[in-house]
Amino acid sequence: MKLKQHIPNAITCCNLFCGCLAILSAFENNLILSGYLVGLAAIFDFFDGFAARLLRVTSAIGKDLDSLADMVTFGLVPGVVMYKLLSNSITTYNLTHESVIPVELAISAFIITIFSAIRLAKFNNDTRQTSSFIGVPTPAVAMFICSLPFITHQPITTHLFNPFLLLGISILFSFLLISELPLFALKFKTFGWKGNRVKYVFLALSALLIITLNYAGISAIIILYIITSIITHLYSKRI
Repeated sequence: MKLKQHIPNAITCCNLFCGCLAILSAFENNLILSGYLVGLAAIFDFFDGFAARLLRVTSAIGKDLDSLADMVTFGLVPGVVMYKLLSNSITTYNLTHESVIPVELAISAFIITIFSAIRLAKFNNDTRQTSSFIGVPTPAVAMFICSLPFITHQPITTHLFNPFLLLGISILFSFLLISELPLFALKFKTFGWKGNRVKYVFLALSALLIITLNYAGISAIIILYIITSIITHLYSKRI
């Protein structure tokens, strides 16, 4: 077997390795490092598919490996990060003895992991999602969740994310994972302005958010992505 056939899978394994390290970092309460590792994993996730198309190598094993790696990095990691955020928030708000929200309720964060698994299973068997997405992709949800520590780390926002808000975010994004919401994909068949206006505008605004907000801008970019997709879909239906 030629060496080039192994390159995309090797990149996928780098994604998986970053996910494993992100889990270890989260359990050590280093959520900032987890966020960076998920960001790095997302880069590997992009380039494994890019490398496969460039080298013109595809395989059933590669497809399955990609899904398994995504399940760990973009399914389990955000669940662990949200679990730690919820646990820390419950302690911060001194709600450990309140019957309304016991510490054990923090495990509800893993609803994100469960719905990520459902999302990936649906994606692997949905022929509609070849050039666009139906429902928010797992990497987008993972990057949103894993960017929250960069916001909560700031003194001005330390008390912004209370347990109820975090639970709401978990439920909302779990729903978005399996929703029938159409979203555009950042795949370019050509690089001309025509047909790619929305993508180029989105990328320009995303760069601006990163420059102004640094890694904390990731959460704003994901929200922008969802809103832009909704507006684009509604506009296309009117034409």
